[in-house]
Amino acid sequence: MNTLARVNSMPTLFDTFFGPSYSARPYITRYTKPALSTPAVNVKDTEAAFLLEVAAPGAKKENFSLSVNQQVLTLSFKDEHNSEEKKDAYVRQEFNFQAFERSFRLPKTVNVEGIKATYTDGILTVELPKMEEQKPEVKQIEIA
Repeated sequence: MNTLARVNSMPTLFDTFFGPSYSARPYITRYTKPALSTPAVNVKDTEAAFLLEVAAPGAKKENFSLSVNQQVLTLSFKDEHNSEEKKDAYVRQEFNFQAFERSFRLPKTVNVEGIKATYTDGILTVELPKMEEQKPEVKQIEIA
C-alpha cells in the first residue's frame, strides 16, 4: 500500500474508533464548556393554543427575554459571567458569553395579550392562546 492510500484511509479508521465526525466537532474541546447554540424548538398546535417548547438545559429563566412586535414573537437569551482563578503564581481569567435569538411570525389568530411563558426542567414553554373564532354576523338587507 502506498503512503497516499494509507493517509486517505486514516479518517475512516479514526471515525471507526471515535465515531463519525469526531474531529469535526469544534464546539467540544477538552478545555472549554460547550457553547449554548440556538436551541431546538418544538411547536404544538392544540385546540386552544400554540405551544412553543424550547430546549435550554442549564439556563436560568432570568436570562430569557420575550417580546412581541407587529405579530413577531422574539425569544432571546443572554448569559454573561467572568471567572478568575488564582493558584500559586498563576492567574487565569475567562469571560463566558452565551447568546441566541429566535423570531416567530405569529398568526393573526393568536391572542397576544394572553401569552404566557414558564421555564421548568430545562424547557421553556411559551403558550400562545388562540382567539375565539368570531362567526360572521348575518345581516338582513331590506330590498327597496
